[in-house]
Amino acid sequence: MGAALTGLALSGASWAQDRNIVMASTTSTEQSGLFAHLLPAFKKASGIDVKVVALGTGQALDMGRRGDADVLFVHDQAAEEKFVADGYGLKRQPVMYNDFVLVGPKADPAAVKGTDIVAALGKLAKGGSAFVSRGDKSGTHAAELRYWKAAGIESPKAGYAAYQECGCGMGPALNIAASSNAYALADRGTWLSFKNRGDLAILVEGDQRLFNQYGVIVANPAKHPHTKTALAQAFADWVVSAEGQATIASYQIGGQQLFFPNAGTK
Repeated sequence: MGAALTGLALSGASWAQDRNIVMASTTSTEQSGLFAHLLPAFKKASGIDVKVVALGTGQALDMGRRGDADVLFVHDQAAEEKFVADGYGLKRQPVMYNDFVLVGPKADPAAVKGTDIVAALGKLAKGGSAFVSRGDKSGTHAAELRYWKAAGIESPKAGYAAYQECGCGMGPALNIAASSNAYALADRGTWLSFKNRGDLAILVEGDQRLFNQYGVIVANPAKHPHTKTALAQAFADWVVSAEGQATIASYQIGGQQLFFPNAGTK
């Protein structure tokens, strides 16, 4: 067992459980390849298998509310804090961050290229260039809607004819954008691992508003006593430990780090 888990006190009943848990997480963490890198290291340290159900953050939190997940690994801080405040989670712990980027055709017909996401979305809506939204209540979708609101657009779906919601994960949304030469908001991790870019390129990045924080939450057994609290806590403790954080930092594609550990922050 890894050093990060040596102090973990598990009851006899917990040890008797099947050594596996269900984690509700985001399509961005799954499709970026992070879990294929992270979870074998956790299994080696703990002996615990993790089954990932990759959804939008909103759907992942709904899984937690229903008691269908033991632990959540998501990226919508306001929604996560409400989940805990409503009694569905024990505690929210920050784990890592990356950032969002606006991608679009290299020719950039809407002339959005730069470092200001709000100004870019304002130009898109006025110019009428195609935009693909995940439209799935994910953390990425929630962030996108915040940016539209900051640009003075309360409902892009209502007033932007070329705005398309796919109701899908990050990878499929990027596929649609690539095939239709449209703009899209993406998390950098999925973008770096995405192969089917077509004529798309990053056009807006570096805005501090594009910061993308991920957190881990153990389901509250007071709401759903059947959840595997001790095993889920073992994962949460490991992923914020020095060993877990180093494992996250070591994940790279093409020499670029996808996620940056920051456990212990707010």
